[in-house]
Amino acid sequence: MRLDRFLKLSRLIRQRSVAKWACDAGRVYILGRKARAASEVRVGDELTINLRDRTIEVRVLEVPAGNVSKERARALYEVIGGSDVRD
Repeated sequence: MRLDRFLKLSRLIRQRSVAKWACDAGRVYILGRKARAASEVRVGDELTINLRDRTIEVRVLEVPAGNVSKERARALYEVIGGSDVRD
């Protein structure tokens, strides 16, 4: 599955266009390497997402075949780290 689509379906980023922008701007990494929006996401990949005032690190647990419910979206990944840069 494409990275931008996974970010949207997992609700880590609310809109696919914003997910694509974040990838193109170099704010999303897969296994420590900058990732493009079309990069393939696989189970076990570790994603680092740098957005505005926070960084989120997650491990992909499941790659869905289609749309997912809001409740199931949280089961697609586990948070393994992150930071909050706010004052």
